[in-house]
Amino acid sequence: MNKPILPPSITTKLVTIYTFITLTRQTAAIVWEASGFWSMLNLLLLFIRGVLPVASVYIIRELINSMIPIINAGGNWETIKPTVLWIVLLGAVLLLTRVLSSILNWVRTVESEFVQDYIKRLIHDKTAELDLAFFENPEFYDCLHRASIDAVNRPVALLQGIGNIIQHSITLLAMAVVLANYGLWIPVILILSAIPASYVVFRYARFHNQLRLRTTQNRRYCNYYDGILTSRENAPELRLFGLHDHFKNAYRLLRRQLRNDKISLAKNQALAELIASSLILVATAFVMLWMIWKAMDGDVTLGDLALFYQAFNHGQSLIRTFLSSAGQTYSNSLFIENLFQFLSLKPTVMITDSTVKHHYENLTKGITFHNVSFQYPNSERMALDKFNMTIPAGKLTAVVGTNGAGKSTIIKLLCRFYDPTEGYITFDDRKLTDLPPEDIRSMSTVLFQEPVHYYETAQQNINLGNIVPKHEFSDIAAAAQDAGAESVIKRLPDSYKTVLGKFFGGEELSVGEWQRIALARAFLRKTPIIILDEPTSAMDPWAEAEWLERFSRLIVGRTAIVITHRFTTANKADLIHVMDAGSIIESGNHTELMNLKGKYATSWEQQTRNRNICV
Repeated sequence: MNKPILPPSITTKLVTIYTFITLTRQTAAIVWEASGFWSMLNLLLLFIRGVLPVASVYIIRELINSMIPIINAGGNWETIKPTVLWIVLLGAVLLLTRVLSSILNWVRTVESEFVQDYIKRLIHDKTAELDLAFFENPEFYDCLHRASIDAVNRPVALLQGIGNIIQHSITLLAMAVVLANYGLWIPVILILSAIPASYVVFRYARFHNQLRLRTTQNRRYCNYYDGILTSRENAPELRLFGLHDHFKNAYRLLRRQLRNDKISLAKNQALAELIASSLILVATAFVMLWMIWKAMDGDVTLGDLALFYQAFNHGQSLIRTFLSSAGQTYSNSLFIENLFQFLSLKPTVMITDSTVKHHYENLTKGITFHNVSFQYPNSERMALDKFNMTIPAGKLTAVVGTNGAGKSTIIKLLCRFYDPTEGYITFDDRKLTDLPPEDIRSMSTVLFQEPVHYYETAQQNINLGNIVPKHEFSDIAAAAQDAGAESVIKRLPDSYKTVLGKFFGGEELSVGEWQRIALARAFLRKTPIIILDEPTSAMDPWAEAEWLERFSRLIVGRTAIVITHRFTTANKADLIHVMDAGSIIESGNHTELMNLKGKYATSWEQQTRNRNICV
């Protein structure tokens, strides 16, 4: 069996320019697919906003210069008129800036919502595509956690950051041209003074990402402990055994460690930013003193001085904003790589060149395990070892044995949740690996040992057993009756319309009642193969006997497999296989196995004796 291949950790990995460009291209494709129109509108608005600050700086210079004639010649309409026009124009630019900011925030919100939904759909599609081997691997959950928690908002943030960088670059370039008129060295100093700050921004963006990667499992443990402490299912046992303090202390210990790591990193970053900012202030003071000296010599006008101050001050502000956007963009690219690593995962249960679609109306020969060995991922123990078993078509076969014998593993292999490590399984004479997993599952009805509790109405709970075709209510009611669930449902306040489970304020059921609902779900699905795992484990002896009688009538002509540790459930089967430690040790019908006086006969006598004592 192929083990799931998970992406390598990127804890110490730097995002190169090539990687950054690749990630940006992949992200842009996702964002465009999710919200093409809104993304284009976002970029257009960013471009317009990038030009407006430059326009306002020039307008302020002309406004100040237009006021000099008023001061020298006095106020009259001819001298005041240009000033009024510049004031109106400046007001229009400022108003347009505010309007664009509001529109841009709205556009970004719309774009973000579309992209988040699209990425969640990609994650859901990938989890549905991957087989169960991944869900046995804790590293997979770390990968999934990073993709679903850290990366959902990052694609939009990355593109918005790139848009901001483009906008600030346009404005900064224009400001540099303005400052170069007073000396080419001025924009050079402006840019050089920002190099230490740039180093700090990118260095600590990488550190924050490394911290998030390194602490993924601890953060998942925190979520686990929080769920233990706050869920309804755990509340009775926590109170009974006095476990609140144990889990609260475990949560607090991890949170303290996570908190201290983050605070320590923030302290070091703040110190580095203070040093970098001091260098920027020194450069600013030097340039401003030089410009004031030039003004005192009469080399520049009052309007030029105002223009220079606005341009240089705005340039400094732009560099800080530029670096912040660049740092966020770099950080987002690191986190987005988590998303693309998750989306690149490939299932281990593969469709090969020999795989062909095949629809079975019914099996004609049966199911056979041929020297099948199987080992779960990350497990040292063989669940099945050189396992051979035949399940005849159109018959009821029971597989009995103690817990851990490998009975439930048989179901997982029959559904192609896993492929065998060695050997193979055939449906009639066709290898299971030559059939698409979806075809195998569509012809099988399975009741798992721990069926899911769906917090839907009783009717919808049953309908989920075969949701694609539209079922009449009579079909759902018939399935409920066949499973012995009808009496349970009719006792509910709104019968079939009652929501089950307390999660959304519905009616809670007992373990046995939930099991009957799950059985009804299975019976609604009319397939040639039916597999039930411990179907009567929560039933009392009377309910079990009644159910077995109905079940025998329902499976006539179908290939049925019942996995059970109850020999009283198995004794009605046409063929009984007795399992132990991953192998079949006895086979036959009830009479043959009793005559054999082996494991089955001994267990039968013990179980029936205990049951008689209980009765």
